[in-house]
Amino acid sequence: MKKLLGILFYLSISACSAQLLVSIDEMNASNNATPPFRAKSIAPKDAPVIELFAPKLSTPVNSPTPIELKFQPTPPSAVKPDTFKVLYGSLGIDITKRILNVAKVTESGVFVQEANLPKGKHKLTLVIEDTIGRQGNRSIDFEVK
Repeated sequence: MKKLLGILFYLSISACSAQLLVSIDEMNASNNATPPFRAKSIAPKDAPVIELFAPKLSTPVNSPTPIELKFQPTPPSAVKPDTFKVLYGSLGIDITKRILNVAKVTESGVFVQEANLPKGKHKLTLVIEDTIGRQGNRSIDFEVK
């Protein structure tokens, strides 16, 4: 019985770590890296706006956590969902495919029911373009407890 419980515990840990959007090694490498020099840029006038509805960053974030983003284009343009990108940490690791495995991007936004992230500090840079080619972006910093 103890052996069976041990195997089930191992499998549950393996399944959880396989579903992490970011590995612990990626998180640590990104948090320990010197941020690269990036010229400060201002989004073009009327670029799409990315609004964060969840998680609420005013309180500690637990994992897994839902992530809900809404896109606000400026008419007459529309958001092009296929241009959505998610870059992780100061290293800018492209985790877009990982997000797309657990969510669908639409013209109105993105909803991830359960984003599984390791405990620690995280930074996401979100990018989206509109049909006119204007690029909107938003960076969010948060800590998972």
